[in-house]
Amino acid sequence: MNAPDRFFMPDIQSSADHRRLAIQQVGVKGLRYPLTLQDAAGEAHPTVATLAMTVGLPPEVKGTHMSRFVELLERPRAALSPGDLRRMFADMLLHLQANSGRIELRFPYFIRKTAPVSGVPSLLDIDAGIDVWAEPGGAVQTALAVTVPVTSLCPCSKEISDYGAHNQRSHLSLRVQLKGEMALDELVRIAEDEASCEVFGLLKRPDEKWVTERAYDNPKFVEDLVRDIALRLMQEPRISAWKVASENFESIHNHSAYAEICGSND
Repeated sequence: MNAPDRFFMPDIQSSADHRRLAIQQVGVKGLRYPLTLQDAAGEAHPTVATLAMTVGLPPEVKGTHMSRFVELLERPRAALSPGDLRRMFADMLLHLQANSGRIELRFPYFIRKTAPVSGVPSLLDIDAGIDVWAEPGGAVQTALAVTVPVTSLCPCSKEISDYGAHNQRSHLSLRVQLKGEMALDELVRIAEDEASCEVFGLLKRPDEKWVTERAYDNPKFVEDLVRDIALRLMQEPRISAWKVASENFESIHNHSAYAEICGSND
C-alpha cells in the first residue's frame, strides 16, 4: 500500500443510488446558533436562532453533505439583513451543488423601546422568523414573520359598561412574503400601530396611566385587529403576500378569541 492510499476514505454519500427517487428537502434541523441581525436603521441585534437548512437531492445521489451546512454558518460575517441571508442561501446552493433549498430561522428579536411618558428604556422580546427558499428553476423568495404582544380593549364592554372595560393581552402574528427589502422592526411597528395599545418592558406610574387611557380610547375587537393590519399590508408595495392572525387571551373567559386573514398584493 503506498502512502496516499493509507489516507483514502471512501465518500459513500456521493455514490450513486439505485432507487432513483428525488428528495425535496434534506439537511439539518433544530440547529441552534448565535447570529447578529440588522434592523432597518442598520443597528445590530444579537440573538440565538434555531435553524433548519435543507436542499433538494437529485434521484441519482445517495446523500447530501451534512457538515457543509454548519461550515456555511461558521464563516465570519457581520450583522445579517434579509439581503445578506439571500446571499447566504445562494452560497448554500453552490456549496451543496443543489438547485433548490430552504433556510428557516426562528429566534427571539429584542427591540429597545422608550416608555411614553417617563422615557425609561427597556427591551421587548418578539418571536420572529425569516425564511429564504427557492424551487428548482424558480426565483429566490423571502418571508418575514413576527408575533407581537399588544393590548386590546373590547368595544362592546366599553359601550355597555357605566365605567371601565375589559381588556386583554393579544398576540398579533404577521407573516409576509417580500418583493422588496423590509426589516423585522418595520413589521413590528405596523402591528403595534393598529393595536389598542402597544406593550413595554418597563413602565412607571405615569406610563401606566397613559397606556390604560390609550387602550380605552382605542377599543378593538379581534376582527378589527386583523382587518386594520391587513389594510396596512395591502398598501405596502414591498409585500407580495401576507397573513395576519390575532389571538386575544380573554380576561373574562377561560378561552381565547381568534381571527385570521390572508391575501395577496399581486
